[in-house]
Amino acid sequence: MTSEPRRDPFTDPLLTPENAALVIIDFQPTQVASVRSMDTALMTKNVVSLAQIGTTFGLPVVLSTVNVANGQQPTVAELKAVLADSPELDRTQINAWEDVEFRAAVEATGRRKLIIAALWTEACLAYPTLDALREGYEVFPVVDAVGGTSAEAHRAGLRRIEAAGAQPVSWVSVATELQRDWARADTVARIREVVIVDRLLKE
Repeated sequence: MTSEPRRDPFTDPLLTPENAALVIIDFQPTQVASVRSMDTALMTKNVVSLAQIGTTFGLPVVLSTVNVANGQQPTVAELKAVLADSPELDRTQINAWEDVEFRAAVEATGRRKLIIAALWTEACLAYPTLDALREGYEVFPVVDAVGGTSAEAHRAGLRRIEAAGAQPVSWVSVATELQRDWARADTVARIREVVIVDRLLKE
C-alpha cells in the first residue's frame, strides 16, 4: 500500500490545513438554548469537536459573537476553552459579513475555503455564507454543528446556501478531509482521540 505524493496543499481542491480557515459565529447561551432543529447538547459537542479539529491542524480561527457589549453572554464556556487563543469579535450585525472587523479577520487568514458553523442556520449562517460565496470564497457549512429555530428553518437555510454553491460537510468529514492519510503521523493520535475515542465510541 503506497500513498500517492501529497498534492499541493495550497491548491488542493479539497480542504487542507494550509488552504482552509475555521469560522465560528454566535455560539452563545441564548442562541444555543433557542435551537429547535437538533439536540442542543449534541450540537454543542459537535462544535467543540470541530474546534478541537481546527486547533489540531493549526487552522486560523475567526470567532465572532453578537451583542455582548449590549448584555448578551459570550461564547459558551466549553467552546471558548478550546479556542482560548482566539479573540471574540463582537458585533451588532446579524450578518457578520457586514461587520468591518469580522471581514478584515476573514481576509487576514489568507484562506479562500471557509469551514463555518453559526447560529442560527437561517440567519447567522446563511447571510455571511451567501456574501462570502458572492465574493469568490468556497464555503463549507458544518451541518451537524449548526442549528435553526425550527427543523423547517434549518432545512430552508441549508437549501438556500446549497443552491448558492455552499458545500455541506459534517464535523467528522472535516476531520478526515484535513487528515486525509493516516500515514501523516503528526496529527493521527490527536484526531483518533477527538473523533473516535472521545466521541464516536462514546455516543
